[in-house]
Amino acid sequence: MYTRADHDGHDGPAGRSGPPGGHDLRHHGDAEVRDAAPGLIDLAVNVRAGTPPGWLRERIAGSVGSLAAYPDGRAARAAVARRHGLSDDRVLLTAGAAEAFVLLARALKVRRPVVVHPQFTEPEAALRDAGHEVGRVLLREEDGFRLRPDAVPEEADLVVVGNPTNPTSVLHPGRDIAALARPGRYLVVDEAFMDGVPGEPEALAGRTDVPGLVVLRSLTKTWGLAGLRIGYVLAEPETIAALERAQPLWPVSTPALVAAEACMEADALAEAESAAVRTAAERAHLLAGLAEFDEVVAVQDAAAPFVLIRVRRAAQVRERLRSLGFAVRRGDTFPGLDGEWLRLAVRDRATTNRFLLALDQALTAVG
Repeated sequence: MYTRADHDGHDGPAGRSGPPGGHDLRHHGDAEVRDAAPGLIDLAVNVRAGTPPGWLRERIAGSVGSLAAYPDGRAARAAVARRHGLSDDRVLLTAGAAEAFVLLARALKVRRPVVVHPQFTEPEAALRDAGHEVGRVLLREEDGFRLRPDAVPEEADLVVVGNPTNPTSVLHPGRDIAALARPGRYLVVDEAFMDGVPGEPEALAGRTDVPGLVVLRSLTKTWGLAGLRIGYVLAEPETIAALERAQPLWPVSTPALVAAEACMEADALAEAESAAVRTAAERAHLLAGLAEFDEVVAVQDAAAPFVLIRVRRAAQVRERLRSLGFAVRRGDTFPGLDGEWLRLAVRDRATTNRFLLALDQALTAVG
């Protein structure tokens, strides 16, 4: 379903995709664990547990001695380019993917941006803050939240889609996303969680044959660097140059640059792949456990390090789970979802088993 949306964050008169009052586009998973009681287990934030690894902490700590000098991003930029088989002028380093969305909204001259929802809300929020009227394509539960390229209006000159998508965890076929490309259109693909998919089979990062393609990547999820803020954009050189002109000087710190270069090394990429394989197994265990509950419906085509579920009285279930020691992400802040949705981060098997016991208690208590 396609809708226009007004500048207050509400869906326009063409159709309301959620509860009255719209969606809080600025709500993110970290709000669920802020000021949390000691011992609360975090299933709300999609950062891999146990990270950053020791070797990466050492590399970052070793950069402290060079903090007197201004950051020099050339080595990290070249490392990212090599990792994706691109020239350096197709890479821009950013302070996380969130900065990239702001740059796109401010630097690109577009008139009809469209965001495919449900997905990470920061792209739409950044576009709104830059004064754009944003259209929404709402993927449907009955379609498994799968992308239908023909649902995107032809007049859209910027399209934003996540792959795999947060919060649905659906991995769309790369050919379907590439089919959205048009002359005169920017196709922005948020691949922040793609390195959590074994083999990255549907990735568009590194492609140079898709016109207007802009791919965003984040190093904060797999490597546990949310507090360091590091990500990057891959795009045509003209697009990269436009985004770079919108950046402030020295936007990425020296420790973040060191981390980016380190995470592009062969050993790091192999470690990320192993982590993705383990996560896939743990996700299958979580989905199998959720299938035991008649009250719970999970999105089955999950491919990312999180799972989206629908359950009656989700807000009460969420609060009960919190009292039992587990924080989960509310889903009603995502356009296209309502108050019956929750997002769960995939954790190790022992943690998942404890969570499933707590979920059983919460469902029984809520009734």
